Amino acid sequence: MNKQGKITTGLLAYGMSGKVFHAPFLCDNDLFDLHAVVERTHKNAHKDYPDITSYDSVDELLLDPLIELVIVNTPNDTHFEFAKRAIEYGKHVLIEKPFAPTLEEANELFALGEKYRKHVFAYHNRRFDSDFLSLQYVLDKNFVGQPIELHLRFDRYKTAIGPKVFKETKRPAAGVLYDLGSHLLDQAISLFGKPKSMTKIAGAYRAGSEVDDYGTIILSYVDGLNVFITTSLLVADPQAAFVLHGTQGSFVKQRTDVQEAQLLAGIKPQDAIYGLEEANVDGLLTINKGDGELEKLIVPSEKGRYEQVFQHVYDSIRHDAPYYVTADQIRWQLEILAPAKRK
Repeated sequence: MNKQGKITTGLLAYGMSGKVFHAPFLCDNDLFDLHAVVERTHKNAHKDYPDITSYDSVDELLLDPLIELVIVNTPNDTHFEFAKRAIEYGKHVLIEKPFAPTLEEANELFALGEKYRKHVFAYHNRRFDSDFLSLQYVLDKNFVGQPIELHLRFDRYKTAIGPKVFKETKRPAAGVLYDLGSHLLDQAISLFGKPKSMTKIAGAYRAGSEVDDYGTIILSYVDGLNVFITTSLLVADPQAAFVLHGTQGSFVKQRTDVQEAQLLAGIKPQDAIYGLEEANVDGLLTINKGDGELEKLIVPSEKGRYEQVFQHVYDSIRHDAPYYVTADQIRWQLEILAPAKRK
């Protein structure tokens, strides 16, 4: 196994995710070489990266012997098929959320990774959102005492049916819970592990919607903590992203991470301002000073760090370091996301 040098990488698509969430972190980077991309129709990648190789099909890219790592950033219902083929071609894989539509498919990918001695990574960049890192900081410092209740929200307002067929039609891993809920579920699991029980509610409220555009998941833990995950495409007034209540206080943080907007605006991960929120969107901590007296404190936002995903990938491939998203965490996530069986 090559233990040195850059990891030669291929992207399976160059839509928004490839252009925004992957390519900027693979280029101008001492750890990776963005070598190739799959572009079936429009050939746009060379405009941003003149030296990149553009393939017409997934199989063409997988046949490239230089590529060690394949990023599976295609429609949700293709993740399993393309990841499986990439592993069988001898590639490590980094798979966007949702990792796979079902637990059974995830287990097959992990087993294939072991068989072929290839790493199988889940791409969960929102563990490195500045707002979530701020919540994690408050919990790590025990500012609110024993956590009692945590609300995580991802709100959008999109009344029309979107153009992405894989998200809006009845097919594996479609709907807002798989799309946005998987982010929040991963964040909750990363903080507290596997819940003892869960309750899930999903509904379709937009005119003509074939998939869920609203969902709530309640996770209950053995120590009495309850975590409420809500995501919706019909919230005209988005609510706070994180609301935490504990025995000694509360913490409230809006969804304020700037990384996606910065990347869309052309700001590079290496730029000094990358990942830094505005000062006026800091979190608010209310704590018990004793004798019932409360104090309100501003919690400065942490710096967003999506580049950490790729540092972890590199360290795992080159140095066999543990990856920050474990196979069990993915299994727990997919158990919870699985659609209810119809009687």
